[in-house]
Amino acid sequence: MALKDFEKDMMRDSRCSYCKVIPHVMMTDTRFIDVCPSVARFNFHGFSAGGRMVAGLSLLRNRIEYTDGFLDMIFQCQMDGACDVSCKIDRDLEPLQVMQELRIKCIEDGQLIAGHMPVLEGLRKEDNMLQRKKADRGKWADGLDIKELAGGKAEVLFHAGCRYSFDEELWPTVKTGINILKEAGVDAAIMGKDEACCGGRAYEMGYEAELIKYADHNIQAWKTAGVKTIVTPCSCCYQTFKVLYDKIGKKPEIEIYHFTEYLDKLIKEGTLKLKKKVPIKVTYHDPCHLGRLSEPWIHWSGKEIKVAGQMIVHDPAKKYRRGAEGVYDIPRDILKAIPGLNLVEMYRIREYAWCCGSGGGVKEAYPEFALWTAAERLKEAKDVGADALVSACGWCKRNFTDAVKETGKKIEVYDIVDLVQEAL
Repeated sequence: MALKDFEKDMMRDSRCSYCKVIPHVMMTDTRFIDVCPSVARFNFHGFSAGGRMVAGLSLLRNRIEYTDGFLDMIFQCQMDGACDVSCKIDRDLEPLQVMQELRIKCIEDGQLIAGHMPVLEGLRKEDNMLQRKKADRGKWADGLDIKELAGGKAEVLFHAGCRYSFDEELWPTVKTGINILKEAGVDAAIMGKDEACCGGRAYEMGYEAELIKYADHNIQAWKTAGVKTIVTPCSCCYQTFKVLYDKIGKKPEIEIYHFTEYLDKLIKEGTLKLKKKVPIKVTYHDPCHLGRLSEPWIHWSGKEIKVAGQMIVHDPAKKYRRGAEGVYDIPRDILKAIPGLNLVEMYRIREYAWCCGSGGGVKEAYPEFALWTAAERLKEAKDVGADALVSACGWCKRNFTDAVKETGKKIEVYDIVDLVQEAL
């Protein structure tokens, strides 16, 4: 696809502003109705999905030129997809795809974001998004009795992902994950230093070639190693493997689980038993990549027909991704199964959840905006009386932890794996 392919969508944008807030029927508190961090923070229509649709059409028709302000407007966006969900309540447009193709066009035209360049250089040199040495990728597993796949076989390949592999503050979570698998008797292995980036976050920044490169690399590596099942604690990797690879026609023929899905499977089989009380009041944050963005990709080809010069129909009928088919119930089921734990919900949840702030290259290029977005979510968590915010994504945990330090808010931040371990 290309930006040109969405020209009709851009023309049909009616400036309705549905993309800025959660659907009216879901509004329960007027203080927490914004769904787009970008337009909520910068308070200018250009920073909304609708504004970017206008910008994309203007660029496509050579009505405007690139400027620093234009690029900031395009890239100060987490690409979290909440605008896309809200838009489809009223009309079937594809704002998220427009914004993705707009970013790709920017990069193809040489319009690069300075804050992204060190990350991309590190990715191309060391195969990870944290500018760390590839040789150190498996160090998080030092001291664990876990085999590396390297020519061997295993029931499950545990893919840690870039953030968990190199962020030492998060190592306890992935170490805990491995220990849980071992306790459950799962034959698991890691790839260690041979594990590579999924390519998804670079794609969100506009670097399509990186997604294709890492899809080819990873799928071939899994095939060579005879991998049948992948379990990953990283929501970004999960969405990339399951959705984005399929989107570009490279769907892997293996089972892909987010760690919460695999935990739920083990708990329901009776292999893992949650016995110990964890007396804490928590709220669950839906990661964008595990929630609305992990909805399976829908391929469609056909023709568009205008009836009576006005009504648009598709032949064959076109099914749209609306964010509702992501992983929502499973993490909540796990939390509800922990004895003594009290789960309370925030005002914006499931496909209408507010983003943690770290996606789309914002954490790398616009860190203040990323922290502001996380701080807004912390306010919401505190407002419902939670003592802790729980998520299922390393990037979410990193940004929320940073925001707690920045704001001084008294709230704990957990990965769901941490609480499961306490309950075993």
